Amino acid sequence: PQRMLAVDDLLSELAAVNPRQALIVEGKFFGGLTVSDLSKLTGVAEVTVMRDWRAARAWLSAELVTR
Repeated sequence: PQRMLAVDDLLSELAAVNPRQALIVEGKFFGGLTVSDLSKLTGVAEVTVMRDWRAARAWLSAELVTR
């Protein structure tokens, strides 16, 4: 439960800094959306969705370790 609260807090922080990355994480992790779905949703190329996904995952992982 505490881990999920930490993830929720981190997603809020990420949304403040990079709303698109937060949307991609939420769509992929909680919504099960594909890269193609997210590309259409965000209006960016699939390669950009993949890049944002990797960057957001790395940021979230690093932040979870420090908390």
